[in-house]
Amino acid sequence: MNTVACFRAPRLLLPRQGLDLTRWCVIACDQYTSEPAYWSRVAGEVGDAPSTLHMIFPEVHLAADDKALRVERIHEAMRRGLAQGWLRGHDGLVLVERRLPDGRVRPGLMLELDLEHYDYAASSQSLIRPTEGTIVERIAPRLQVREGAELELPHILVLIDDPGGTVIEPLAAARAHLQPLYDTALMLHGGRVAGWAPDAALQAQALQALHALADGPAFAARHGLPAGAPPMQFAMGDGNHSLATAKACWERLKAGGAGPAHPARWALVEVENIHDPALEFAPIHRLLLGVQGDLRDALRAHFGSRVQLIEQPDIAALRSALAAQPRSVHAAGLVQAAGRLALVVLHDMPAAQLDVASFQGFVEAAIAGGLAREVDYVHGDEALAQLASAPGAAGLHLATLGKSELIARVAQHGPLPLKSFSMGEADEKRFYLEARRIRP
Repeated sequence: MNTVACFRAPRLLLPRQGLDLTRWCVIACDQYTSEPAYWSRVAGEVGDAPSTLHMIFPEVHLAADDKALRVERIHEAMRRGLAQGWLRGHDGLVLVERRLPDGRVRPGLMLELDLEHYDYAASSQSLIRPTEGTIVERIAPRLQVREGAELELPHILVLIDDPGGTVIEPLAAARAHLQPLYDTALMLHGGRVAGWAPDAALQAQALQALHALADGPAFAARHGLPAGAPPMQFAMGDGNHSLATAKACWERLKAGGAGPAHPARWALVEVENIHDPALEFAPIHRLLLGVQGDLRDALRAHFGSRVQLIEQPDIAALRSALAAQPRSVHAAGLVQAAGRLALVVLHDMPAAQLDVASFQGFVEAAIAGGLAREVDYVHGDEALAQLASAPGAAGLHLATLGKSELIARVAQHGPLPLKSFSMGEADEKRFYLEARRIRP
Protein backbone atom coordinates (compact mmCIF):
# COMPACT_ATOMS: atom_id res chain seq x y z
CA MET A 1 0.00 0.00 0.00
CA ASN A 2 1.16 3.55 -0.75
CA THR A 3 1.90 5.08 2.66
CA VAL A 4 2.51 8.66 1.48
CA ALA A 5 0.03 10.99 3.19
CA CYS A 6 -1.25 13.70 0.84
CA PHE A 7 -3.97 14.97 3.20
CA ARG A 8 -4.53 16.04 6.78
CA ALA A 9 -7.32 17.14 9.10
CA PRO A 10 -8.00 20.83 8.47
CA ARG A 11 -7.27 23.89 10.59
CA LEU A 12 -10.41 25.88 9.94
CA LEU A 13 -11.87 29.27 10.55
CA LEU A 14 -15.66 29.16 10.85
CA PRO A 15 -18.07 32.11 11.05
CA ARG A 16 -18.55 33.13 14.67
CA GLN A 17 -21.77 32.52 16.54
CA GLY A 18 -24.38 35.20 15.94
CA LEU A 19 -23.57 35.98 12.30
CA ASP A 20 -26.41 35.69 9.79
CA LEU A 21 -25.16 32.58 7.97
CA THR A 22 -27.70 32.88 5.16
CA ARG A 23 -26.05 36.16 4.18
CA TRP A 24 -22.57 34.87 5.05
CA CYS A 25 -22.73 31.98 2.53
CA VAL A 26 -22.72 32.71 -1.22
CA ILE A 27 -22.38 30.36 -4.16
CA ALA A 28 -19.12 29.53 -5.98
CA CYS A 29 -17.62 32.47 -7.85
CA ASP A 30 -17.60 30.62 -11.19
CA GLN A 31 -21.38 30.16 -11.32
CA TYR A 32 -23.93 32.31 -13.20
CA THR A 33 -21.18 33.97 -15.22
CA SER A 34 -23.68 34.93 -17.95
CA GLU A 35 -26.34 36.08 -15.48
CA PRO A 36 -25.28 39.33 -13.78
CA ALA A 37 -28.82 39.68 -12.42
CA TYR A 38 -28.16 36.70 -10.14
CA TRP A 39 -25.13 38.37 -8.60
CA SER A 40 -27.04 41.66 -8.25
CA ARG A 41 -29.64 39.75 -6.24
CA VAL A 42 -26.87 38.26 -4.08
CA ALA A 43 -25.45 41.74 -3.42
CA GLY A 44 -28.94 42.95 -2.50
CA GLU A 45 -29.41 40.05 -0.06
CA VAL A 46 -26.02 40.62 1.59
CA GLY A 47 -25.82 44.41 1.77
CA ASP A 48 -23.09 45.45 4.23
CA ALA A 49 -23.43 42.36 6.44
CA PRO A 50 -20.39 40.15 7.11
CA SER A 51 -20.33 37.80 4.13
CA THR A 52 -18.03 35.72 2.00
CA LEU A 53 -19.31 37.82 -0.93
CA HIS A 54 -16.87 40.52 0.18
CA MET A 55 -13.97 38.03 0.08
CA ILE A 56 -14.43 36.42 -3.36
CA PHE A 57 -14.33 37.61 -6.98
CA PRO A 58 -17.53 36.59 -8.83
CA GLU A 59 -16.29 35.77 -12.30
CA VAL A 60 -19.24 37.52 -13.92
CA HIS A 61 -17.07 40.63 -13.27
CA LEU A 62 -13.84 39.35 -14.81
CA ALA A 63 -14.08 41.80 -17.71
CA ALA A 64 -14.88 44.78 -15.46
CA ASP A 65 -12.66 47.87 -15.71
CA ASP A 66 -12.29 48.04 -11.92
CA LYS A 67 -10.86 44.55 -11.55
CA ALA A 68 -7.74 45.71 -9.66
CA LEU A 69 -9.86 47.71 -7.23
CA ARG A 70 -12.11 44.70 -6.62
CA VAL A 71 -9.06 42.59 -5.73
CA GLU A 72 -7.88 45.26 -3.26
CA ARG A 73 -11.32 45.30 -1.65
CA ILE A 74 -11.27 41.51 -1.29
CA HIS A 75 -7.93 41.60 0.51
CA GLU A 76 -9.14 44.45 2.74
CA ALA A 77 -12.34 42.57 3.58
CA MET A 78 -10.29 39.56 4.68
CA ARG A 79 -8.15 41.71 6.94
CA ARG A 80 -11.23 43.46 8.31
CA GLY A 81 -13.01 40.17 8.95
CA LEU A 82 -10.05 38.84 10.93
CA ALA A 83 -9.66 42.07 12.88
CA GLN A 84 -13.37 42.30 13.72
CA GLY A 85 -13.69 38.69 14.81
CA TRP A 86 -15.94 37.39 12.05
CA LEU A 87 -14.19 34.01 12.30
CA ARG A 88 -13.43 31.47 15.04
CA GLY A 89 -10.94 28.64 14.99
CA HIS A 90 -11.77 24.95 14.68
CA ASP A 91 -9.21 22.20 14.20
CA GLY A 92 -10.28 18.81 12.90
CA LEU A 93 -12.50 17.07 10.38
CA VAL A 94 -15.95 18.41 9.65
CA LEU A 95 -18.80 16.31 8.32
CA VAL A 96 -20.76 18.48 5.87
CA GLU A 97 -24.35 17.75 4.96
CA ARG A 98 -25.81 19.61 1.99
CA ARG A 99 -29.58 19.43 1.61
CA LEU A 100 -30.34 20.15 -2.03
CA PRO A 101 -33.46 21.91 -3.27
CA ASP A 102 -34.95 18.63 -4.54
CA GLY A 103 -34.58 16.93 -1.14
CA ARG A 104 -31.40 14.93 -1.77
CA VAL A 105 -28.85 14.95 1.06
CA ARG A 106 -25.21 14.98 -0.07
CA PRO A 107 -22.58 14.31 2.64
CA GLY A 108 -18.99 15.48 2.44
CA LEU A 109 -15.85 15.89 4.53
CA MET A 110 -13.68 18.99 4.97
CA LEU A 111 -10.02 18.12 4.43
CA GLU A 112 -6.70 19.73 3.56
CA LEU A 113 -4.79 18.35 0.55
CA ASP A 114 -1.03 18.59 0.12
CA LEU A 115 -0.31 20.46 -3.12
CA GLU A 116 3.05 18.70 -3.33
CA HIS A 117 1.05 15.64 -4.41
CA TYR A 118 -1.07 17.43 -7.03
CA ASP A 119 -0.08 17.80 -10.67
CA TYR A 120 -2.59 19.29 -13.13
CA ALA A 121 -0.63 18.33 -16.26
CA ALA A 122 -2.40 16.13 -18.80
CA SER A 123 0.14 13.39 -18.08
CA SER A 124 -0.45 13.55 -14.31
CA GLN A 125 -0.01 10.37 -12.30
CA SER A 126 -0.17 12.10 -8.92
CA LEU A 127 -2.24 10.97 -5.94
CA ILE A 128 -4.39 14.09 -6.38
CA ARG A 129 -5.31 14.22 -10.04
CA PRO A 130 -7.27 16.47 -12.42
CA THR A 131 -10.25 14.94 -14.20
CA GLU A 132 -10.53 17.69 -16.83
CA GLY A 133 -8.08 19.70 -18.87
CA THR A 134 -6.58 22.79 -17.25
CA ILE A 135 -6.21 26.03 -19.22
CA VAL A 136 -3.15 27.69 -17.74
CA GLU A 137 -4.32 31.14 -18.92
CA ARG A 138 -7.30 30.86 -16.56
CA ILE A 139 -5.01 30.65 -13.54
CA ALA A 140 -3.57 34.17 -13.90
CA PRO A 141 -6.65 36.21 -12.87
CA ARG A 142 -7.27 33.92 -9.91
CA LEU A 143 -3.64 34.30 -8.82
CA GLN A 144 -4.21 38.03 -8.47
CA VAL A 145 -6.82 37.28 -5.82
CA ARG A 146 -4.93 34.52 -4.02
CA GLU A 147 -1.58 36.31 -3.89
CA GLY A 148 -1.90 38.86 -1.14
CA ALA A 149 -4.90 37.13 0.41
CA GLU A 150 -4.89 36.23 4.08
CA LEU A 151 -7.49 33.50 3.64
CA GLU A 152 -8.72 30.87 1.25
CA LEU A 153 -12.42 30.14 1.02
CA PRO A 154 -12.96 26.92 -0.92
CA HIS A 155 -15.61 25.98 -3.44
CA ILE A 156 -13.53 22.96 -4.46
CA LEU A 157 -15.22 19.55 -4.42
CA VAL A 158 -12.91 16.54 -4.65
CA LEU A 159 -13.99 12.95 -5.29
CA ILE A 160 -12.87 9.75 -3.60
CA ASP A 161 -13.42 6.31 -5.10
CA ASP A 162 -14.82 4.55 -2.05
CA PRO A 163 -17.31 1.88 -3.20
CA GLY A 164 -17.44 0.40 0.30
CA GLY A 165 -18.45 3.70 1.89
CA THR A 166 -15.66 3.50 4.49
CA VAL A 167 -14.72 7.18 4.92
CA ILE A 168 -17.71 9.55 5.00
CA GLU A 169 -20.61 7.18 5.49
CA PRO A 170 -19.69 6.04 9.05
CA LEU A 171 -19.52 9.70 10.11
CA ALA A 172 -22.91 10.41 8.57
CA ALA A 173 -24.38 7.37 10.34
CA ALA A 174 -23.11 8.74 13.68
CA ARG A 175 -24.33 12.29 12.97
CA ALA A 176 -26.74 12.36 15.94
CA HIS A 177 -23.78 11.94 18.30
CA LEU A 178 -21.50 14.56 16.71
CA GLN A 179 -20.90 18.13 17.87
CA PRO A 180 -22.94 20.58 15.74
CA LEU A 181 -20.90 23.44 14.26
CA TYR A 182 -23.25 25.26 11.87
CA ASP A 183 -26.65 24.89 10.22
CA THR A 184 -28.18 27.38 7.81
CA ALA A 185 -30.50 27.88 4.88
CA LEU A 186 -28.73 28.99 1.69
CA MET A 187 -29.92 31.97 -0.30
CA LEU A 188 -31.66 31.93 -3.69
CA HIS A 189 -32.86 28.31 -3.74
CA GLY A 190 -29.54 26.84 -2.62
CA GLY A 191 -31.08 24.45 -0.10
CA ARG A 192 -29.38 24.07 3.28
CA VAL A 193 -25.96 23.18 4.71
CA ALA A 194 -24.91 21.91 8.14
CA GLY A 195 -21.64 20.76 9.69
CA TRP A 196 -20.61 18.54 12.60
CA ALA A 197 -17.32 17.74 14.34
CA PRO A 198 -16.53 14.01 14.83
CA ASP A 199 -14.87 12.91 18.05
CA ALA A 200 -11.25 11.75 18.12
CA ALA A 201 -12.07 8.07 17.57
CA LEU A 202 -14.28 8.71 14.55
CA GLN A 203 -11.69 11.10 13.09
CA ALA A 204 -8.98 8.48 13.42
CA GLN A 205 -11.23 5.90 11.75
CA ALA A 206 -12.01 8.22 8.81
CA LEU A 207 -8.36 9.17 8.30
CA GLN A 208 -7.29 5.52 8.36
CA ALA A 209 -9.96 4.69 5.77
CA LEU A 210 -8.64 7.52 3.58
CA HIS A 211 -5.13 6.08 3.79
CA ALA A 212 -6.49 2.73 2.57
CA LEU A 213 -7.75 4.38 -0.65
CA ALA A 214 -4.11 4.84 -1.69
CA ASP A 215 -3.78 1.05 -2.10
CA GLY A 216 -2.39 0.86 -5.65
CA PRO A 217 -3.07 -2.84 -6.39
CA ALA A 218 -6.67 -2.55 -5.18
CA PHE A 219 -7.23 0.56 -7.31
CA ALA A 220 -5.71 -1.06 -10.39
CA ALA A 221 -7.79 -4.21 -9.98
CA ARG A 222 -11.01 -2.22 -9.52
CA HIS A 223 -10.52 -0.29 -12.76
CA GLY A 224 -8.84 -2.87 -14.99
CA LEU A 225 -5.44 -1.14 -14.95
CA PRO A 226 -2.04 -2.81 -15.35
CA ALA A 227 -0.31 -4.01 -12.21
CA GLY A 228 1.75 -1.20 -10.74
CA ALA A 229 -0.50 1.59 -12.07
CA PRO A 230 -0.39 4.51 -9.62
CA PRO A 231 -3.58 5.05 -7.61
CA MET A 232 -5.70 8.16 -7.93
CA GLN A 233 -6.54 8.78 -4.28
CA PHE A 234 -8.33 12.09 -4.92
CA ALA A 235 -9.96 13.09 -8.21
CA MET A 236 -11.00 16.66 -8.98
CA GLY A 237 -14.74 17.19 -9.12
CA ASP A 238 -15.49 20.92 -9.12
CA GLY A 239 -13.02 23.79 -8.88
CA ASN A 240 -10.21 22.38 -11.03
CA HIS A 241 -8.82 25.83 -11.90
CA SER A 242 -9.06 26.98 -8.28
CA LEU A 243 -6.93 24.08 -7.09
CA ALA A 244 -4.53 24.68 -9.99
CA THR A 245 -4.29 28.31 -8.84
CA ALA A 246 -3.46 27.19 -5.30
CA LYS A 247 -0.75 24.93 -6.76
CA ALA A 248 0.71 27.73 -8.90
CA CYS A 249 0.74 30.08 -5.91
CA TRP A 250 2.50 27.49 -3.75
CA GLU A 251 5.13 26.86 -6.43
CA ARG A 252 5.87 30.62 -6.56
CA LEU A 253 6.15 30.81 -2.78
CA LYS A 254 8.39 27.76 -2.67
CA ALA A 255 10.64 29.22 -5.36
CA GLY A 256 10.87 32.36 -3.22
CA GLY A 257 12.09 30.41 -0.20
CA ALA A 258 8.89 29.33 1.58
CA GLY A 259 9.49 26.25 3.70
CA PRO A 260 7.48 23.01 3.86
CA ALA A 261 5.50 24.20 6.90
CA HIS A 262 4.03 27.19 5.03
CA PRO A 263 0.20 27.01 5.20
CA ALA A 264 -0.15 27.73 1.45
CA ARG A 265 1.33 24.29 0.75
CA TRP A 266 -2.13 22.94 1.62
CA ALA A 267 -5.56 23.57 0.09
CA LEU A 268 -8.90 23.30 1.84
CA VAL A 269 -11.49 21.20 0.00
CA GLU A 270 -14.68 19.27 0.55
CA VAL A 271 -14.34 15.57 -0.27
CA GLU A 272 -17.31 13.53 -1.53
CA ASN A 273 -17.69 9.87 -2.43
CA ILE A 274 -18.36 9.40 -6.15
CA HIS A 275 -20.47 6.35 -5.25
CA ASP A 276 -22.90 8.34 -3.07
CA PRO A 277 -26.38 8.04 -4.64
CA ALA A 278 -27.18 11.68 -3.85
CA LEU A 279 -24.27 12.85 -6.02
CA GLU A 280 -25.46 13.38 -9.57
CA PHE A 281 -23.50 14.57 -12.58
CA ALA A 282 -24.94 17.19 -14.91
CA PRO A 283 -23.74 18.42 -18.31
CA ILE A 284 -22.08 21.77 -18.89
CA HIS A 285 -23.50 23.37 -22.01
CA ARG A 286 -21.70 25.73 -24.39
CA LEU A 287 -23.11 29.21 -25.01
CA LEU A 288 -21.61 30.95 -28.03
CA LEU A 289 -21.81 34.74 -27.98
CA GLY A 290 -21.33 37.23 -30.79
CA VAL A 291 -22.32 34.67 -33.41
CA GLN A 292 -21.91 35.83 -37.00
CA GLY A 293 -23.44 33.55 -39.60
CA ASP A 294 -25.36 30.29 -39.61
CA LEU A 295 -24.15 27.66 -37.12
CA ARG A 296 -25.87 24.92 -39.09
CA ASP A 297 -23.77 25.68 -42.11
CA ALA A 298 -20.70 25.91 -39.88
CA LEU A 299 -21.39 22.49 -38.36
CA ARG A 300 -21.74 20.98 -41.82
CA ALA A 301 -18.52 22.63 -42.96
CA HIS A 302 -16.59 21.52 -39.85
CA PHE A 303 -17.77 17.90 -39.69
CA GLY A 304 -18.59 17.25 -43.35
CA SER A 305 -20.62 14.16 -44.17
CA ARG A 306 -20.41 12.89 -40.59
CA VAL A 307 -23.02 15.40 -39.35
CA GLN A 308 -26.79 15.08 -39.42
CA LEU A 309 -29.18 17.81 -38.15
CA ILE A 310 -32.66 16.74 -37.05
CA GLU A 311 -35.26 19.38 -36.11
CA GLN A 312 -36.82 19.15 -32.62
CA PRO A 313 -40.13 20.72 -31.46
CA ASP A 314 -39.08 21.68 -27.91
CA ILE A 315 -36.37 21.31 -25.27
CA ALA A 316 -38.00 18.21 -23.74
CA ALA A 317 -37.98 16.45 -27.11
CA LEU A 318 -34.38 17.47 -27.59
CA ARG A 319 -33.39 15.97 -24.22
CA SER A 320 -35.19 12.72 -25.04
CA ALA A 321 -33.58 12.53 -28.46
CA LEU A 322 -30.13 13.03 -26.95
CA ALA A 323 -30.70 10.33 -24.35
CA ALA A 324 -31.83 7.87 -27.03
CA GLN A 325 -28.67 8.13 -29.13
CA PRO A 326 -26.48 5.01 -29.27
CA ARG A 327 -22.92 5.12 -27.95
CA SER A 328 -21.65 4.68 -31.50
CA VAL A 329 -22.42 8.34 -32.32
CA HIS A 330 -21.68 11.71 -30.75
CA ALA A 331 -24.65 14.01 -30.24
CA ALA A 332 -25.58 17.48 -28.98
CA GLY A 333 -28.47 19.87 -29.28
CA LEU A 334 -28.31 23.15 -31.16
CA VAL A 335 -30.36 25.89 -29.44
CA GLN A 336 -30.88 29.24 -31.16
CA ALA A 337 -33.17 32.28 -31.20
CA ALA A 338 -36.92 31.87 -31.77
CA GLY A 339 -36.84 28.36 -30.34
CA ARG A 340 -34.92 26.78 -33.21
CA LEU A 341 -33.79 23.40 -31.94
CA ALA A 342 -31.94 20.60 -33.68
CA LEU A 343 -30.32 17.33 -32.71
CA VAL A 344 -26.78 17.26 -34.06
CA VAL A 345 -25.55 13.71 -34.64
CA LEU A 346 -21.97 12.90 -35.60
CA HIS A 347 -21.22 9.54 -37.18
CA ASP A 348 -17.90 7.71 -37.50
CA MET A 349 -16.31 9.44 -34.50
CA PRO A 350 -13.50 7.85 -32.40
CA ALA A 351 -15.06 5.45 -29.91
CA ALA A 352 -12.71 6.48 -27.08
CA GLN A 353 -13.49 10.18 -27.58
CA LEU A 354 -16.31 11.79 -25.60
CA ASP A 355 -19.11 13.77 -27.23
CA VAL A 356 -17.90 16.88 -25.46
CA ALA A 357 -14.44 16.58 -27.05
CA SER A 358 -15.91 16.56 -30.55
CA PHE A 359 -18.07 19.61 -29.96
CA GLN A 360 -15.44 21.51 -27.98
CA GLY A 361 -13.23 21.26 -31.05
CA PHE A 362 -16.00 22.84 -33.11
CA VAL A 363 -16.47 25.63 -30.54
CA GLU A 364 -12.76 26.47 -30.53
CA ALA A 365 -12.66 26.46 -34.32
CA ALA A 366 -15.74 28.72 -34.48
CA ILE A 367 -14.06 31.30 -32.24
CA ALA A 368 -10.71 31.06 -34.02
CA GLY A 369 -12.46 31.53 -37.37
CA GLY A 370 -14.49 34.55 -36.27
CA LEU A 371 -17.88 32.80 -36.37
CA ALA A 372 -18.35 33.59 -32.67
CA ARG A 373 -16.71 36.07 -30.29
CA GLU A 374 -16.49 33.93 -27.15
CA VAL A 375 -17.90 30.94 -25.31
CA ASP A 376 -19.41 30.69 -21.85
CA TYR A 377 -20.19 27.50 -19.92
CA VAL A 378 -23.77 27.22 -18.70
CA HIS A 379 -25.52 24.89 -16.23
CA GLY A 380 -29.14 23.91 -16.74
CA ASP A 381 -31.29 23.25 -19.78
CA GLU A 382 -33.69 26.12 -19.19
CA ALA A 383 -30.88 28.60 -18.52
CA LEU A 384 -29.24 27.62 -21.81
CA ALA A 385 -32.53 27.93 -23.72
CA GLN A 386 -33.12 31.41 -22.31
CA LEU A 387 -29.59 32.70 -22.85
CA ALA A 388 -29.30 31.19 -26.33
CA SER A 389 -32.47 32.98 -27.45
CA ALA A 390 -30.74 36.37 -27.27
CA PRO A 391 -29.59 38.01 -30.52
CA GLY A 392 -26.14 36.83 -31.57
CA ALA A 393 -26.20 33.82 -29.22
CA ALA A 394 -26.45 30.09 -29.76
CA GLY A 395 -26.15 27.10 -27.47
CA LEU A 396 -24.80 23.59 -27.70
CA HIS A 397 -26.79 21.36 -25.35
CA LEU A 398 -24.68 18.38 -24.25
CA ALA A 399 -25.60 15.06 -22.70
CA THR A 400 -24.51 13.99 -19.22
CA LEU A 401 -21.35 11.99 -18.58
CA GLY A 402 -22.16 8.92 -16.50
CA LYS A 403 -20.33 9.26 -13.20
CA SER A 404 -19.56 5.54 -13.19
CA GLU A 405 -17.25 6.18 -16.17
CA LEU A 406 -15.19 8.97 -14.68
CA ILE A 407 -12.50 7.37 -12.50
CA ALA A 408 -11.64 4.53 -14.88
CA ARG A 409 -11.63 6.79 -17.95
CA VAL A 410 -9.29 9.34 -16.33
CA ALA A 411 -7.02 6.63 -14.95
CA GLN A 412 -6.76 5.00 -18.38
CA HIS A 413 -6.77 7.99 -20.74
CA GLY A 414 -5.91 11.07 -18.67
CA PRO A 415 -8.02 14.18 -18.02
CA LEU A 416 -11.24 14.74 -19.94
CA PRO A 417 -11.74 17.84 -22.10
CA LEU A 418 -12.43 21.16 -20.39
CA LYS A 419 -15.88 21.43 -18.74
CA SER A 420 -16.90 17.84 -19.50
CA PHE A 421 -19.20 17.43 -16.50
CA SER A 422 -20.59 19.19 -13.46
CA MET A 423 -21.31 17.86 -9.99
CA GLY A 424 -24.95 18.90 -10.10
CA GLU A 425 -26.66 21.97 -11.50
CA ALA A 426 -25.73 25.55 -10.62
CA ASP A 427 -27.87 25.75 -7.46
CA GLU A 428 -26.20 22.60 -6.14
CA LYS A 429 -22.68 24.02 -6.24
CA ARG A 430 -20.69 24.61 -3.11
CA PHE A 431 -21.43 27.74 -1.08
CA TYR A 432 -18.54 29.45 0.69
CA LEU A 433 -18.69 28.99 4.46
CA GLU A 434 -15.40 27.73 5.93
CA ALA A 435 -12.07 29.54 5.60
CA ARG A 436 -8.40 28.84 6.31
CA ARG A 437 -5.32 31.01 6.73
CA ILE A 438 -2.82 30.77 3.89
CA ARG A 439 -0.28 33.20 5.37
CA PRO A 440 1.96 32.35 8.33
